[in-house]
Amino acid sequence: MIVNSLYIASWAVAVVVLLLLFFAAKKKVGFGTRVLIAMVLGVVVGAVFGKEATDLGTIGSIYVNLIKMIVMPLVIATIISSITSVSDPNMLRKIGTKTIALFLITTGIAAAIGVVVAVIIDPGAGIPYVQDAKFAAREIPSFLKVFMDLVPANPVNEMATGKVVPVIVFAMFVAVAITIEGNRKPESVRPIKEVIQSFAVVMFRVTKLIIRLTPYGVFGLMAAMAAKYGLASLLPMGKVVIAVYIACLLHFVLTYGFLVTFVARVNPLRFLKKIYPVLAVAFTTRSSYATLPVNLEVITKRLKVSDRIASFVAPLGATINMNGCGGLYPAIVAIFVAKVFGIDLTITHYLLIVGSAMIASVGVAGVPGPASISTTVVLASVGLPIEGMAMVLGIDAILDMARTAINATGTTVSSLVVAVTEKEFDREAFNNEADEELENYDVSSRKGGSKTVVAG
Repeated sequence: MIVNSLYIASWAVAVVVLLLLFFAAKKKVGFGTRVLIAMVLGVVVGAVFGKEATDLGTIGSIYVNLIKMIVMPLVIATIISSITSVSDPNMLRKIGTKTIALFLITTGIAAAIGVVVAVIIDPGAGIPYVQDAKFAAREIPSFLKVFMDLVPANPVNEMATGKVVPVIVFAMFVAVAITIEGNRKPESVRPIKEVIQSFAVVMFRVTKLIIRLTPYGVFGLMAAMAAKYGLASLLPMGKVVIAVYIACLLHFVLTYGFLVTFVARVNPLRFLKKIYPVLAVAFTTRSSYATLPVNLEVITKRLKVSDRIASFVAPLGATINMNGCGGLYPAIVAIFVAKVFGIDLTITHYLLIVGSAMIASVGVAGVPGPASISTTVVLASVGLPIEGMAMVLGIDAILDMARTAINATGTTVSSLVVAVTEKEFDREAFNNEADEELENYDVSSRKGGSKTVVAG
């Protein structure tokens, strides 16, 4: 009876919090502020009611499902519209090369930071290996299988099963075909280009409606997280959690801070303030795909990057930019496993960890559970026991929040850097204009291609 009373009370409090967030929106409280309030209240409610508040995660799950609903059509619309807006194939190739190079370099740096942090903190010290009966080692896909998984056999089926990479490949083929035909017979492809532009406008309107629900979804996700994980489950693996979060913080400050300050030449504090919604959504949803719609809006509306750059870099980043999941995390887990099993690592091993992390971050882009697969590849490449990874799975959700926030931020930073080098960054607007509210997005401003920008 007491349990039922607490369960009912948790839902009653949740309703009150949701109403509070609703009235805060009516009172024009800022989007970022409402998300922060939702995060704090979610943690408090989850901690107070414990396991009786676990079902509040349903609120967050509904939000995440709605976000997932729009990812595929949004990716198709943004990829095709961005590529068809570039009339020069050489420019498209240049943008793609810069983007992928940034993703690989920053992932390598992240892995190196993970190695350094893990060596210093030594998260596996004093922890004996405990076999988890439920653990099943992930099979490392062969190169040919990975390659084949990236090639769309049935675009409709790929969309239905959530395989984003093949959908991106399909959209790129369509976009390139439209561009080629457009150069030969502009009139023949004008109707399809207009349809795609209209479709993109509609999808951004749908995105706007769903993004408005972010504070409510964040509250449900954080309440369930706080209810499910307590200090008791964190203490034995506390060093691993600390190592991952310190590595994420260092990568955020050092790598992203350097790129923003010295390459993009913008105020890092102003940049951080503008991208806060991306961090909040990525941290709570633990999904780069779920963060994609918010990331696109932040990049274009707050960072003042052109639609053309944002629409190309952001969807690609949500797929292969894995600074957290494919860079620093596998490196830390590898050193943790080596310590637990009493295996000494050399400089050669550390270099191999960094190199394999960079390769794996792209190679497993089309495989579900990229963090686990990347870690499996890294462990196997260094000759470490793969079953040791089972020890960190119990705290994976907590680690995944930081990993995803780093991934999403990396996509945002890469978009800014590419835009600056391509002179498609409106520096004056970035420095002088007030931050726009994400849910008041004027989709009509996106119609017809890129914004008017000034040299970066």
